[in-house]
Amino acid sequence: MAHLTTEEINARVAALPAAPADGGSVTTLVIRPDTDEREIVSTISVAPGTGVAGDNYVARGDSKTPDGKAHPEAQLAVMNAAILDVLSDGDEERWPLAGDQLLVDFDLSTDNLPAGSRFSIGTAIFEVANKPHNGCAKFAQRFGIDASRFVNSDKVQRYRGINVMVVTEGDVSVGDTITKLDAKGDGSYPPS
Repeated sequence: MAHLTTEEINARVAALPAAPADGGSVTTLVIRPDTDEREIVSTISVAPGTGVAGDNYVARGDSKTPDGKAHPEAQLAVMNAAILDVLSDGDEERWPLAGDQLLVDFDLSTDNLPAGSRFSIGTAIFEVANKPHNGCAKFAQRFGIDASRFVNSDKVQRYRGINVMVVTEGDVSVGDTITKLDAKGDGSYPPS
């Protein structure tokens, strides 16, 4: 499959409407039961320290942590669905290949969601991690080197998305509203 060029990506992203800064929504949920396996589901259960039930986050571990265990700040990966739609050239069946568990219609920029920000989806609460979410070699293979360079090019817009940690366990479903919270989880924003 041919991949989009940098020029095509830039033009298509520039034409996208702005993502909601609050009150966004979940468009797609993906579980990764094993390496390179993906399952699209309508609801997920999440818990602190373990991420998505049925996902290989804990079992897979992380070669970059000192003990090889899963990185505590990478429990879930979140990406803007409109950006992924551009990079997949409109092929929604390729979205799960990105490896993100939550695909959303939501502004993931540092201006809107700085590290430490919290938001709720369904009955769960999440916190934006300091650990950046970057496009890796697999992402480049699946979507092209220009797509990989694009998603890693703007650390403010976070085109590749964000890593989040589960603060409060709960369930998340496709269509659920995303609401920004303060650190106490009482719904006010920005954090006080």
